[in-house]
Amino acid sequence: MLRKDGPMRIVVMVSGGGTNLQAIIDSVRDGQITNTEIAGVISNNKNAYALERARENNIPAMCISPKDYVSREEFNEKLLEAVNEFSPDLIVLAGFLVVIPPAMIERYRNRMINIHPSLIPSFCGKGYYGLKVHEAALKRGVKVVGATVHFVDEGTDTGPIILQKAVEVHSDDTPEALQRRVMEQAEWKILPRAIDLIANGKVYVADNRVIIRE
Repeated sequence: MLRKDGPMRIVVMVSGGGTNLQAIIDSVRDGQITNTEIAGVISNNKNAYALERARENNIPAMCISPKDYVSREEFNEKLLEAVNEFSPDLIVLAGFLVVIPPAMIERYRNRMINIHPSLIPSFCGKGYYGLKVHEAALKRGVKVVGATVHFVDEGTDTGPIILQKAVEVHSDDTPEALQRRVMEQAEWKILPRAIDLIANGKVYVADNRVIIRE
């Protein structure tokens, strides 16, 4: 992902508040993410606070919503066009709750990453997103949860795993409390770390497995 003409360009795609986006912005600013610039932010939700976070940090931001198009095919086309306009080296899905078009997955093969709030392969796949992940973990009674950064492929949460970090479950946890702790202790740490590793040419994919060369 190393560019000869400057830092790695990333596009961050998000549907909601953008806490992971903020972690990326802060990490670029304080030097935890190096050799990287945030080229743009795209949301499917015009009311997403993530768009405000982008504007406050002078990052180009836009909304591409399925509601604005007569068909999913047209939306998929416009979404890919919007992404391509930023000429990204890497796409970062940071709480983006829209199915990624197959054409985008193909075009950005091993150049699109996602953060998922569990230790994949636990509590992942269709229907497991947001608070639902933490509700399921507490219902099952697991003692350890966490987060995973992985490359995006045609499946749901099935792409090659880049980084994972575990978080302990407390006996008095609510889904909301667990969600917050997974964000603070895992998501906001491993997503910036993964971006930095990729930006500095330390991540390789071989036989659907990720190799990290520090």
